[in-house]
Amino acid sequence: MKNKNDIQAMLKEAGILFAITLIAGLLLGFVYELTKEPIRQQEEKAVQEACQAVFADAEHFEELDAYTPSADTAQKLADTGITIGTVYEAQDASGTQLGYVIQTTTSEGYGGNIVLYVGIRLDGTVNDISILSISETPGLGMKAGDVLVPQFHNKNVKSFAYTKTGSTSDSEIDAISGATITTKAVTNAVNGSLLAFNDYVQGGAGNE
Repeated sequence: MKNKNDIQAMLKEAGILFAITLIAGLLLGFVYELTKEPIRQQEEKAVQEACQAVFADAEHFEELDAYTPSADTAQKLADTGITIGTVYEAQDASGTQLGYVIQTTTSEGYGGNIVLYVGIRLDGTVNDISILSISETPGLGMKAGDVLVPQFHNKNVKSFAYTKTGSTSDSEIDAISGATITTKAVTNAVNGSLLAFNDYVQGGAGNE
């Protein structure tokens, strides 16, 4: 049976461990509160810059209600590893709607998720696209921005396809040499945005 000194020693050690855990928890909470607002502001700035990159002539970007795709669209998006996030309405200085900005994520990048912002005018023209985050190697990420992004500018097509033999039409995207997976992922993501755009303007799940 443990003597009184042993019990006191155990209680002392337990008290010390409790105090350490409590202090650590308080410090973590303090650091979280200290950094929460700067992180939120940085995230908002990144989103604003991504929206502006795909709609340079827009002055305002109004976040719309969560988009719920129709069953058919939802299945097509899932089949290609596409997730549609926030949808924004792009407006000029007078508040006139110019189109939409659609946050789109593909899970089929070579190194993981790729997050894009796709600006689409009211007539379905892809105004521009912007890659917000990409998990590919630095070289591939740079090429995706330099080689792929400009090819989608001001294109009005039903969908895009990538090619390794040279683009011959607006609907064809020249693949990055040695990076077919990245090219396919970005192309499918833009196609997913177009699919969501057409579904959204028709009412999405609410139109079924």
